[in-house]
Amino acid sequence: MEIDTYKTIVKPSEETLFKDRNSKFFGYAFPVHSEDDVKKCLDGLRKIHHTARHHCYAWQIGTEKISYRVNDDGEPSNSAGQPIYGQIQAFGVTNILIVSVRYFGGTKLGVGGLINAYRSSAKLALETSEIIEKTINITYKLTFGYDMMNKVQQIIKKKQIEIKTQKLELDCEYVISVRKNDSQAIFDVFDSLFKVEIKALA
Repeated sequence: MEIDTYKTIVKPSEETLFKDRNSKFFGYAFPVHSEDDVKKCLDGLRKIHHTARHHCYAWQIGTEKISYRVNDDGEPSNSAGQPIYGQIQAFGVTNILIVSVRYFGGTKLGVGGLINAYRSSAKLALETSEIIEKTINITYKLTFGYDMMNKVQQIIKKKQIEIKTQKLELDCEYVISVRKNDSQAIFDVFDSLFKVEIKALA
């Protein structure tokens, strides 16, 4: 069996604060599903912390195809974004953005000090987040006539399948979501039914 679950957070974390030699690092974790989500979260934080010099972050999106980005935002190369991303990997989470906002305290921390501070800030943000496990799901569209409604409903109830949307017009159309490891078996059940059409949605 392939692994068909992943870990993520459902809602933004509480603000956390890590201090080192008067520098303050405010940490945040956000659930994100697109680069647009990332941009909105960053824009919001820049309004709140408009006097901070550095908004360093890392994000990862995806379950099977992973995309990620790290940003040092003016800090020395690899001293901020990479240590933040390291914590995303250490906690094994995805669909997440972690931002650490730094207010400089007058004393330089050096690259080692920065790496430790950004790593600690990201870790705090993740520790205050509610991390949950979700299943990787496949989405199918079912099309069938009203005469098949009972049969389809029986299978959906028996297999505890989630109906995401339904359109009942000339024909019936259901969009269903199925756990990846069960998806082939479910596909075969509906595919074997006369007068029910099933196809995978990207």
